[in-house]
Amino acid sequence: MTNSGYHRLMTDESAITVRREIPATSKAIFEVLTLPARHPELDASGFVRSDERTDRITEVGQTFRMNMSGDHMGGDYQTDNLVVGLDPDKLVAWKTAPAGQEPPGWEWRWELKAEGPDSTEVTLTYDWSKVDAAFLKKVAFPLVPKSALEDSLGLLASAVS
Repeated sequence: MTNSGYHRLMTDESAITVRREIPATSKAIFEVLTLPARHPELDASGFVRSDERTDRITEVGQTFRMNMSGDHMGGDYQTDNLVVGLDPDKLVAWKTAPAGQEPPGWEWRWELKAEGPDSTEVTLTYDWSKVDAAFLKKVAFPLVPKSALEDSLGLLASAVS
C-alpha cells in the first residue's frame, strides 16, 4: 500500500486495476455505484458529464446512457453502458459503447469486499482486453490513466463519507 491509501495492483497492456480501502459499508458504496446520476461525481477523467436516465442499476442486461465529452470523440457524445455483472454489495460491472452501438470490448468493474462493519476494500478495474481491432484504430487505449482511476476511488470515498 502506498502512503495515499492505494494499493497499486496491475497495469498491463490491456487493463488497469487499483484498490483502496474506504471507511464505509459495502452497502453504502454499492448504493452510490448503482445510481448512474452519481457517476459524474466519481469520474476523475473529466469525461462523464451527466446521466441520461436516472434509473438505479438493478440487473445484468440493463443499459444506462451517459452524456460525455472528450477530444478523443470530437467533443460531446453519449455512451450506452451494458450491465454485465451485479452482485448486491459486492460487484457492479458494465461494458461501455458509443450510444446505439454494440460494446466494442472495454469494461469497468467495481468489486467490493467488506473489511469490517464500516470499511470496504474497493477494487476498480478498467479492462480493454476485448476491444476489437477496428475500434483500436479510432481510439487509443487506455483513455483513462491509472492516476485518474486512483482519484476516482478518492472521489468515491468522499461521496460516501
